[in-house]
Amino acid sequence: MEHDLSREFLKVVEESAIAAARTMGIGDRRYSDHAAVEVMRRIMDTVPMDGTIVIGEGERDEAPMLYIGEKVGCQNLDGIRCPHVDIAVDPLEGTNLCATGAAGAITVLASSEKGGLLHAPDCYMEKLIVGPSSKGAIDLNAPVKDNLKAIAKRLDRDVENLVIIVLDRPRHARLIQEIREAGARIRLIGDGDLSAGISVALRGTGVHAVMGIGGAPEGVITAAALRCLNGEIQARLIVKDQNQEERMRRMGISDPNRVYHTEELASAKNIVFAATGVTDGSLLKGVRFFGDGVRTHSLIMNLSERKVRFIDTVHLANRADIKVRM
Repeated sequence: MEHDLSREFLKVVEESAIAAARTMGIGDRRYSDHAAVEVMRRIMDTVPMDGTIVIGEGERDEAPMLYIGEKVGCQNLDGIRCPHVDIAVDPLEGTNLCATGAAGAITVLASSEKGGLLHAPDCYMEKLIVGPSSKGAIDLNAPVKDNLKAIAKRLDRDVENLVIIVLDRPRHARLIQEIREAGARIRLIGDGDLSAGISVALRGTGVHAVMGIGGAPEGVITAAALRCLNGEIQARLIVKDQNQEERMRRMGISDPNRVYHTEELASAKNIVFAATGVTDGSLLKGVRFFGDGVRTHSLIMNLSERKVRFIDTVHLANRADIKVRM
């Protein structure tokens, strides 16, 4: 699946990122999301696959969405049998970031063989994410200070030299206090815990863990990326009310208090992860428009091939006098 579809998925995230970037700074997050969703759906329907959306977006925000259960892909291409693929998408992670022109908005897609990604409802999820060096040292049920000590020990540094990413939300007041009391430093972010989770698993980003509550769909997509990067996520779904609990049961989740590990959120043997920057961020550069075309910066990862590619692409304008810049 990876060899055949990676290039197609790259096009999906690139084109949606370009569409979203054209709305940057307009101040209408729903318009930005709509632009990304519509292009992502249109391009996915040209991909030779029998795809099903298992992680969609937008229900919680009442935005346009690629909904759970939606069929995508060109299923009958010249009589060739197309592979069955489960798809997880976040057409625009950081809708507010794009709408205001802030850093860190990206378009994201992850895929697997059928049944390879947890069918997570659009609810919240408590998360603890670390990179390869700290894999196996953390415990979501342990006190914050104990996890920080374990991470510091694995990294051979003092707790005071750790940087922890936390979403800047009122619900994290106690968590922030506990991290500070333990002595670690905090990087508060307004949005984008998916890209934050990926950055933890990459060397040189200066970030050592992500803690706190974010979206469950983003948690599953993060797990898919971490499978490719050898990082770790531990997570627990947060049930808001009885209706949400009943919905979880219909999706096959019988124990809402269960702690999920990376391989349980993304159990697939064949995972493709693709992301393109919309606005400049620590993980990816944003879309750049110039007279001769458009430039995008993307990340493509294949689990089975054990390959991570950062791809810088110039999409040339259809003119005879174009010039390619470094």
